[in-house]
Amino acid sequence: MPFSNKRNSRDDKSRRTRKSTSSFSNPKEGKFRSHDTPGNDKRQPNTKSGNFGEKRRGSEQSSNPDRDSAHKRSGQKPPYGKDKPYSRENRGFGGKPFDPSKKRRERTDIRPKPANWNTPQDDGLIRLNRYIANAGVCSRRKADELIEAGVVTVNGQVITELGVKVDPAKDEVRYNGERLKREKMVYVLLNKPKDYITTTDDPQERRTVMQLVTKATRERIYPVGRLDRNTTGLLLLTNDGNLAERLSHPRNNVVKIYNVELDKNLTQGDFNKITFGLELEDGFVKPDTLSYVQGGSKREIGIQIHSGKNRIVRRIFEHLGYDVVKLDRVVYANLTKKDLTRGRWRYLEEKEIIQLKHFIK
Repeated sequence: MPFSNKRNSRDDKSRRTRKSTSSFSNPKEGKFRSHDTPGNDKRQPNTKSGNFGEKRRGSEQSSNPDRDSAHKRSGQKPPYGKDKPYSRENRGFGGKPFDPSKKRRERTDIRPKPANWNTPQDDGLIRLNRYIANAGVCSRRKADELIEAGVVTVNGQVITELGVKVDPAKDEVRYNGERLKREKMVYVLLNKPKDYITTTDDPQERRTVMQLVTKATRERIYPVGRLDRNTTGLLLLTNDGNLAERLSHPRNNVVKIYNVELDKNLTQGDFNKITFGLELEDGFVKPDTLSYVQGGSKREIGIQIHSGKNRIVRRIFEHLGYDVVKLDRVVYANLTKKDLTRGRWRYLEEKEIIQLKHFIK
């Protein structure tokens, strides 16, 4: 016996009798008239029933049914409004077009994070290789090699694992049986002259900046950052590895100001190009400020920049066809020359050290 569906058979019966089985077909029930009823193109609400939802559905009929039916046949979305085509710009809620320029309302139910949520807690411990480097034995990299060789002990226990932390105030660190003492922090500011290499030693036996500060301290200090051989100006030397690392990291945006002397006048067009930024071989660079030196010619330029890329100031002007004759760094992280002649050095004052550490936090 073939499968029989009563609903299908009922629908077939309604087609034969041309009568709808819909609940809207009986006007006495207070419902809409059926679409199957001849001569009735639109659904009419029964105002006596007081059914707000049905009255609203009846009022949403378009004023142009031919246009709406054409969009339904073509499968496209209906246009927004009467004369506006459907697009992302005029789409919106409540009959208002979408405005991308307006800012989204900020959420107020998000609990604010504490001010120091991303700041690591200072527990007073430092890495063992840093302790050895601060004691003036060698660099951190060489200290790692000493640790792996098993010649370093902490409180009488041999340490061969890298990354171990010690407490400088309590732990006893020895190298080859000799107790190491942590050096005091030294901060030296040098006005670097020309023809000096910014490094601790040079295999070609050229002059280095360390020869200029040999009498400054017995502790092992090293330069923070680099200056070209022909670049003059401020250079900081210290044994504070934590400060040196933060000053060198690009995320801290340490400000540097240079006085530049070019081989020819800087045109206004090239001046504007540098101001708006240049695309160099290693990425986009834009100085903070650029100006002609007051009282000088247009060959003398003052530039403020925080980028730490190698030879960045020289490459900016060389990109536009200029040769840098002189380059002098006059400000570094709010430190100035302050009566410091070329080739001379001085210790940082206590307030300068505090301001410097506070500046890069």
